[in-house]
Amino acid sequence: MSDRHVTTDDARVPEACTLPTAERPLRLAEFDQFCAAAVRGLDRLSARHLRLRLDGGARTEEMARDLTARESSCCSFFTFDLSRPDPDSLSLDVRVPAAHVDVLDALAERAVSLRDQR
Repeated sequence: MSDRHVTTDDARVPEACTLPTAERPLRLAEFDQFCAAAVRGLDRLSARHLRLRLDGGARTEEMARDLTARESSCCSFFTFDLSRPDPDSLSLDVRVPAAHVDVLDALAERAVSLRDQR
């Protein structure tokens, strides 16, 4: 696996991503929309582990499951775990191997930026 990246609309996409290049801006827009609507906070638990704290709505859970399933199919280095710490909230844990910490860094920065724009 290579750790080289390509740039897609100001986002670094790992070469290991198998999503067709033409679809990458659309997926990025989906993540942006999801983060802007659902992320309430985030915690960087380690260099390789990010926890997104989400609103607890059923629609958010459905969107998170769909988006992470599709992302896992093209970028298999991501590990996503969705949990419900209490009835009113969701947590989305995102983990990456050491070779892809920069991708997780970019995701965290983007999520904060989008959340703060709300």
